[in-house]
Amino acid sequence: MGRIVTGLILAIGWLLLLLIGPYSLFCLVITVGGAVALYEFLRMSSPEAEQKYIPLALLLGIFPLLAASLWGVTALNSSLFLALLILIIVTLVAYPALENGLLFAARLWFGIFYIGFCTAHLILLRSLPQGINWLLVLTAITVFSDSGAYYVGRALGKTKLYPALSPGKTRAGAVGGILGGMLGGLLVAAILFEGANFFIVALLGLVLSVIGILGDLIESLIKRVSGVKDSGQILPGHGGLLDRCDSLLLTAPVLYYVLFWGHAALLT
Repeated sequence: MGRIVTGLILAIGWLLLLLIGPYSLFCLVITVGGAVALYEFLRMSSPEAEQKYIPLALLLGIFPLLAASLWGVTALNSSLFLALLILIIVTLVAYPALENGLLFAARLWFGIFYIGFCTAHLILLRSLPQGINWLLVLTAITVFSDSGAYYVGRALGKTKLYPALSPGKTRAGAVGGILGGMLGGLLVAAILFEGANFFIVALLGLVLSVIGILGDLIESLIKRVSGVKDSGQILPGHGGLLDRCDSLLLTAPVLYYVLFWGHAALLT
């Protein structure tokens, strides 16, 4: 029951944020959410001796989110380079006290890039023309893909997709998730976009569903290496925020750059 209630609250809150929330509130929520997800990653992946550097990593991880909120895509690369430069300086200063300086820098940089930089693309999507509509399409693809994977996997799943990382995922579930994502994208695009190229939208749903599966597997890898079941406990019945948003970390950037470079093709 707790899982269902939490899911409903998240779904309603997300839809309200998209449909009636101002841009500034959206940016604030995504920035805070990105910081929480980054904190979960750092807590489960960093050894005890490096936990004291988490506040610094959080600050650096927020750079891309703030840049996307205030200045858009033009400032995103600059913010990422600034974060890298500061991380290099910190690594050199702290090196004598670190067990493995290179691993320390790589771990923090992965978190900053994978969570901070990738999450910032939700803000960039929101700033696009019809960005809210495209976020709704992305949401539909994600939800339908998750649902398709779950129900088809339970009904038909026998062969494991990648047992070394995620014993619960099956090949049948993956196919169900891909088909579900395509269906969800088509349904919402048909409602929101008049004259959309449905072949391209279906193809987009396929690609994003596959990318979403990769996002799930990457987080499974992180948790397995870290020896934890969930990234956190902030969401009753769901684990951590990173557990719920793992697929979006990859699908949001992919969708943004597809729209940035080929938006017209999707609507004609």
